[in-house]
Amino acid sequence: MAEVVTFAKEGSVGVITVNNPPVNALSQAVRAGIKAGIAKGMAEADVSAMVIICDGRTFIAGADIREFGKPPMEPHLPDVCQFIEDCPKPVVAAIHGTALGGGLEIPLSCHFRIAVATAKVGLPEVKLGLLPGAGGTQRLPRVAGVQAALEMITSGTPVAAAKAKAMGILDEIVDGDLKAAALAFARKAVDEKLPLRRVSRLAAKLDTPTVFEDFAKANARKFRGFLAPYKCIESVKNAAELPFAEGMKKEREIFLELQASDQSKAQRHVFFAEREVVRIPGLPDDQPTRAITSVGVLGAGTMGGGIAMCFANAGIPVKLLDVKQDFLDKGLAIIQKNYANTVAKGSLKQEVMDKRMSLIQPTLAYEDLKDVDLVIEAVFEDMAIKKEVFTKLDAVCKPGAILASNTSYLNIDDIAAITRRPQDVMGMHFFSPANVMRLLENVRGARTSPDVYATAMKIGKTIGKVPVLVGVCDGFVGNRMLAKRTRECGFMLEEGALPWQIDKVIYNFGFPMGPYQMGDMAGLDIGWRNRKAKFSTLSDREKKNTILDKICEMGHFGQKTGSGFYKYDEKRNATPDPMIEELIINHSKDVGITRRTITDQEIVERAIYSMINEGAKILEEGIAARPLDIDVVWLYGYGFPVYLGGPMFYADTIGLGKVYDAILKYRDLVGAEYWTPSPLLEKLAKAGKGFYSK
Repeated sequence: MAEVVTFAKEGSVGVITVNNPPVNALSQAVRAGIKAGIAKGMAEADVSAMVIICDGRTFIAGADIREFGKPPMEPHLPDVCQFIEDCPKPVVAAIHGTALGGGLEIPLSCHFRIAVATAKVGLPEVKLGLLPGAGGTQRLPRVAGVQAALEMITSGTPVAAAKAKAMGILDEIVDGDLKAAALAFARKAVDEKLPLRRVSRLAAKLDTPTVFEDFAKANARKFRGFLAPYKCIESVKNAAELPFAEGMKKEREIFLELQASDQSKAQRHVFFAEREVVRIPGLPDDQPTRAITSVGVLGAGTMGGGIAMCFANAGIPVKLLDVKQDFLDKGLAIIQKNYANTVAKGSLKQEVMDKRMSLIQPTLAYEDLKDVDLVIEAVFEDMAIKKEVFTKLDAVCKPGAILASNTSYLNIDDIAAITRRPQDVMGMHFFSPANVMRLLENVRGARTSPDVYATAMKIGKTIGKVPVLVGVCDGFVGNRMLAKRTRECGFMLEEGALPWQIDKVIYNFGFPMGPYQMGDMAGLDIGWRNRKAKFSTLSDREKKNTILDKICEMGHFGQKTGSGFYKYDEKRNATPDPMIEELIINHSKDVGITRRTITDQEIVERAIYSMINEGAKILEEGIAARPLDIDVVWLYGYGFPVYLGGPMFYADTIGLGKVYDAILKYRDLVGAEYWTPSPLLEKLAKAGKGFYSK
């Protein structure tokens, strides 16, 4: 028996203990050890019952990710689970920490399950584009009922012990020593001759005859585009309709089908990319960082207020500075309202809200920032204003304080150059709303010290963000690529498309909304202001594409004015605007472009492939160190569909040869100024390789 699993006798009870740090993952050695432990307990006459328990901070928290993508090794988990269930002696699972995935499938195959009150159980496989493949979809509906099983399996969200007991997953919640309670429970099972509850022999309880159809319909919006949730529903349906052995056979078939799917490969890529992105190439994992115990935020507007909330949520005191008391009052009122809404929904306790509000201290004086460890400015996106702010910060902030800008596209090196401490200056680009969006685009300047950007990555994790380190260029990674999509969509409006066609195609591709819906929601005046700020850098064709200018000049800024690209009713429901259609058609005539039919396929290619080509240039220039950095930016900042894995992973999925050929096609159609293949993309495509298989 492998040493990660031990067997010991405590009187007449055999105790099988898993000790596979850090999370007792279900490696081949653990699976073999558990099976061997059960066999040993069955073989020894003086063992009347068994307990499966784990050392360390948690019960089995899932599969061993080091075995992902490798050929499965015996014993296979479904066989181990069946072996446990078939044991003629009582087997008790004793759970603490989290029992996730296979770590819940093991207890479900035991005859009894107990847990400490702080334990959580769940089946998160759907988040990897999979379903629980060792009986989870067959056993859970038999103990918890179909509705509860559907909710748990398709969401992948763990449930707390109290709820798990109410659902029938747990038999008992214990106070005090888990092992002692498990031994007592096992002895009680023997002494009282409790019938062994073999889950496979129970019936899956249907809540209503149409539960599966109703559930799929109710969650259609949430499951949009995803394959795995629907396959999970299918497998749970099999549990209700087929004998257990047949349901298990079907579960295995569906698991293998999902495992081989592009979606699961993409979702597994996302899982690993999110963990890898925080590691900075070229820096050791133990790179020293600076302590951040207090933060200053400049600007109490939407962004500044959201950023302040991020730090308050993590228990870090914030000095929130603005130039007028009115601005501070308004900003604090919005922060208070945001927290109050969360309290009203029951997701936050009032005392927690009060504590967080107390951590945000308003001020009108730069002098009050003299002792903070980190300052993030979130003022107007104007270089002259930014430089003025940083000059003041440089004068008052203590040596070693990190000075960060929340700019979304301005040059960090230019900002750093006006300070006496360029090594302490960097970009920390939060996404709106900052207290909700998970991406943090950390921008390393040419002279930024490694311990400064390492600190920004670390503090990003502390405040619950997914931080990505990028270099300096116009728009960094996300907005630089978005600019290419915006340009192509604008050109397609001139050439024959309409906003609602483009929006529908981008939505169907998997984004939460299309570019024109998004513009209307954010406020077209923001995009218009950015266009005017960058006007001198635009090409002649871009300068002449005045569709946005004309709409904004009419005072139509989107939802907030009741009209933009769309018309809006009092509930902000959008309908296509015939006036905008006429405006676009007349614009095409004015600039001498004959409109034509633009297919949905062309919209996808021009919108998405233009971004992929720009992503390749970003890699060539070293603005992003790895393709995964780009993917994570787009997944967490711009709503790129998770089941496609990010733009660079998606490019590999469809094949770089296909992308390259399309770029050449649009070079001939639109012009080489806009469509010239990146040398990196061309090289990889011609070699039959991808961004992840160089």
